[in-house]
Amino acid sequence: MVSLSSLWLPILLSAVIVFVASSLIHMVLGYHKHDIRALPKEAEVMTALRAFNIPPGDYGMPKPASMKDIRTPEFEEKQKKGPVAWLTVLPAGDMNMGARMAQWFLYSVVISFFAAYVASRAVGPSANYLMVFRFVGTTAFMGYAMALPQHSIWYGRNWGTTLRLMFDGLIFASLTAGTFGWLWPR
Repeated sequence: MVSLSSLWLPILLSAVIVFVASSLIHMVLGYHKHDIRALPKEAEVMTALRAFNIPPGDYGMPKPASMKDIRTPEFEEKQKKGPVAWLTVLPAGDMNMGARMAQWFLYSVVISFFAAYVASRAVGPSANYLMVFRFVGTTAFMGYAMALPQHSIWYGRNWGTTLRLMFDGLIFASLTAGTFGWLWPR
């Protein structure tokens, strides 16, 4: 067994590497630029919604009051007429990218910590690179990617977007695994 305290360097360094890779993916490669489309008549929709002063949060429409209401003719009519939507409302104003980037980095540290924990219990000191890579990579992939299909299954998110995000997760997991394999205690 390897102590978690001996893995602080690969935990932090892999999070830094993932952070940089993520920035490059989004700013240079650009294959995510069409993940979210603009609404038709965006200005008119924004003006209409602004009048309701909707507080930040997640919303669904139509939204039944209970599971029993799903079977009512009124709800079924709303569902048929549409629009049917999931809506996330954010606070108005400037997008605080600094806070989001800090959260992303912290999230990457947490994933690396859990990958370190699993590998430290499964792989001994002086283990070969591929053994470490396998345990860390699998755990990191689960952290970065395996929960994403739930959004396509339950909330109708475009499967193409989900698969691209999962591909990113594979890249991030591989970078994390490579860092741990390189810096694993010998």
